[in-house]
Amino acid sequence: MKAASVEILTKYFPEITPEQLQQFAQLADLLVDWNAKINVISRKDTENIVENHILHSLAIAKVVQFPAGTSVMDVGTGGGLPGLPLAIMFPEVKFHLVDSIGKKIHVVQEIAHELHLHNVKATQTRAEQVHDKYDFIVSRAVARLATFYQWIQFSFKKESVPEQGLYYLKGGDLTEELAESGLVHQVYDLNTYFSEEFFETKKVVYVPQHPTA
Repeated sequence: MKAASVEILTKYFPEITPEQLQQFAQLADLLVDWNAKINVISRKDTENIVENHILHSLAIAKVVQFPAGTSVMDVGTGGGLPGLPLAIMFPEVKFHLVDSIGKKIHVVQEIAHELHLHNVKATQTRAEQVHDKYDFIVSRAVARLATFYQWIQFSFKKESVPEQGLYYLKGGDLTEELAESGLVHQVYDLNTYFSEEFFETKKVVYVPQHPTA
């Protein structure tokens, strides 16, 4: 995989620096290398890793800009998605990536070290067992929203920044799932931001910190 394949990122995020672009290219290579040893993403997806995984993760940056000095927890990070791409995009923000599967967290730790991402901490744990509080929580389709929100509802700092809350990457028809959750929410259709077919049914669901108010 050559760095040229990450050029799609600058099409949608022209503010990305050459250094960040190099980090994204390295991230893509490292994910492919690690995935050959430990299955952290679908094997058939490795050819489209930039579009389907890195750009998809960065979709959150289309709907919210994390202010410098804030903190983000990525729950069920797997191989570091969406946390690692977002940590490259927001170097002044602290990221805590958590997953219950130790070998996946090992991959994340190795990649973060390789990329010199000093703003990333990765821990093998469940969200409910993390006692720290965060400004934002991100995740990529780990569970149905109602279930997922129960895991993280006490993980937010008290009103700290505007647009605080959960940014959840999901796909498909979410009508029933969102209704079932009973949570206040806003849905951002990613085909508004990205023209690739992959994003046709993909969304970011934003749930504010006080979603039942």
